[in-house]
Amino acid sequence: MVNTATRKEANHLLEGIAGAGATLRDDQWAAIDALVNKHQRMLVVQRTGWGKSAVYFIAAKLLRARGAGAAVIISPLLALMRNQVVSAERAGIKAATLNSANMTEWETIQQQVVSGDADVLLISPERLNNPDFRDTILPRLAAETGLVVVDEAHCISDWGHDFRPDYRRIRDLLAGLAPNIPVLATTATANDRVVEDVRTQLGEGTGVLRGGLDRESLHLSVVNLPNPTERPAWLATHLKELTGSGIIYCLTVSAAHDLADALNSVGWNVAAYTGRTEAGERERLENALINNEIKALVATSALGMGFDKPDLGFVVHMGSPSSPVSYYQQIGRAGRGTERADVTLLPGSEDKEIWDYFASVSFPPEDRVRQLLNVLHDEPQSTVKLESQVDLSRSRLEQVLKVLDVDGAVKRVRGGWVSTGQEWLYDAPRYAGLRNARLAEQESMLTYQKTDGCRMLYLRKELDDATGTQPCGRCDNCTGKRWSTDIDAEVSADVDKQLNTPGVTIATRKMWPTGISVKGKIKGIREGRALGRLNDIARGPELKALLDGGVYSDDLWMAHIIEVLKNWDWEQRPANVVALGNTDPQASALVWEVAQAIARVGRMNLAGFIPVASGAQEVVAQNSAFRVEALLSLWDWSGGLRLVRGPVLLVTDVVDSGWSVTVAGSGIAQQSGEQVLPFALASKG
Repeated sequence: MVNTATRKEANHLLEGIAGAGATLRDDQWAAIDALVNKHQRMLVVQRTGWGKSAVYFIAAKLLRARGAGAAVIISPLLALMRNQVVSAERAGIKAATLNSANMTEWETIQQQVVSGDADVLLISPERLNNPDFRDTILPRLAAETGLVVVDEAHCISDWGHDFRPDYRRIRDLLAGLAPNIPVLATTATANDRVVEDVRTQLGEGTGVLRGGLDRESLHLSVVNLPNPTERPAWLATHLKELTGSGIIYCLTVSAAHDLADALNSVGWNVAAYTGRTEAGERERLENALINNEIKALVATSALGMGFDKPDLGFVVHMGSPSSPVSYYQQIGRAGRGTERADVTLLPGSEDKEIWDYFASVSFPPEDRVRQLLNVLHDEPQSTVKLESQVDLSRSRLEQVLKVLDVDGAVKRVRGGWVSTGQEWLYDAPRYAGLRNARLAEQESMLTYQKTDGCRMLYLRKELDDATGTQPCGRCDNCTGKRWSTDIDAEVSADVDKQLNTPGVTIATRKMWPTGISVKGKIKGIREGRALGRLNDIARGPELKALLDGGVYSDDLWMAHIIEVLKNWDWEQRPANVVALGNTDPQASALVWEVAQAIARVGRMNLAGFIPVASGAQEVVAQNSAFRVEALLSLWDWSGGLRLVRGPVLLVTDVVDSGWSVTVAGSGIAQQSGEQVLPFALASKG
């Protein structure tokens, strides 16, 4: 490699990315200089909007111009980095991507990198443990790269708010690098503990460039409404006071869709954006927000790191994230290129319950992990096959396998997973520490909501920002200026009507799980309905009260039930009503009472009640295979049903996975030959 890169060269490249007249700040140049001229390993912790992507694109190009190999950028945000890549290409920085969608082109892309036709190769952390990639391409990358960039480096850390096991595989890539190959790790969201964890994994001598986290454009506030169910109406009333377009974050997918529907019903042009949104639709919605074609995206955390809209005017949270770190990361989307952006938190009474749910699906207990290790052997097994042998949901099973893989106990190969035979120790203190850390973060968010001090200063201290000593002078507590809690009565009525309209779909299961006693396609079950979701912003509290109290009132609920049945687009009206028993006697009594009322009002045949078998216990299995096997013996079918000809309305209290009504409904369909329509008082999803 020859001659030293100059700041003038770097500024010229920055102008290509950011426009004429753009110049690097001293701290940005310090990072580039350390990488290009000193070949150091660097951890850069800087606030969102600081310009981290510009640093690594410019460093990659400068190194390339001096004979180095292409840079390898590892990022979980490939789908959200489109605009950064386009900006880099305007500056003559050529980028290529290896992902699951272009596997057949991997060899061609690799040749482009080797031949100099690409300056930057972007890959996701998941690629690092793809067997073909890991065994053939990764060693070549380690030997030929001129720079390694680990974007969103907090994902390396167990303590990070977005830990991803695949990120720990990065150590294998770093271990294969020549000593003079520079490495850059970047993040905007890391406290002292995460910084130290990441720096340790990057190796001795890693330099840290850490800046202040204040964002002078952000005006933080919290709106605590006496009745949290009024939050959608409050937002619909005050959205006109928020400048430009922005993001409204919700904690769950269903909440995002419900809120988007409610805001659209009163004339606001918004769209839901969640983990269930298709990739092409995500790109369309991102562009719609970037081009100010819509007022807001109502999003889950699926819209998070990597989304770049400099003039984003506001971020509202309908419900609080569980940690200050994740909250700071999400609000950092706003106000990058504006003088002012409003950041408003609307806490909900359901927040703690949602936090507890996500905490409950963290790393499983030791006996469950040992169960998984005991069924693995030399013959590769797919996750689908393992799912029928280990009581873990698909997502948790995949997560645990990745952790065990990084720890060396299992290995991913073609065809699935195998055991390495290496001894593995369950690090109980580490997992207990993680749980305690999450609980502390939750308490910190509750304190943030109640504090009468500077809100920005509070967040900065929680992220261990040593420069955070002075109040921001902009938040509601600093200025004394607070949002009015007034709600337009007409808007409130329209929003309430939309949110309280009963009826949500219960999806149909198509196939029985693999490896159990029933096989193939599921027959006889049609799409079902529930009155609402337990986590609905408006309907949820009333449904919980109904289920907890176990008392049914015709006056209170029958109108809702009739409306759902009336709007149900079934092929043939049900002729029978059957009540499905529960291990909870109170729930069974409630379901029977509701079934009787439906049969009476709808003039249907009350065909009977399916009781739980004597001595049967509640089914607590987590994955589909174990759950279905347990449900197959849960009910007592000996009493029979008094069915007449025609479809059967199967009434239950709560639907979660949908397997209860599927197993029971399948039994009815097999006995009678009639179609079964599940109906639940509430859905959990």
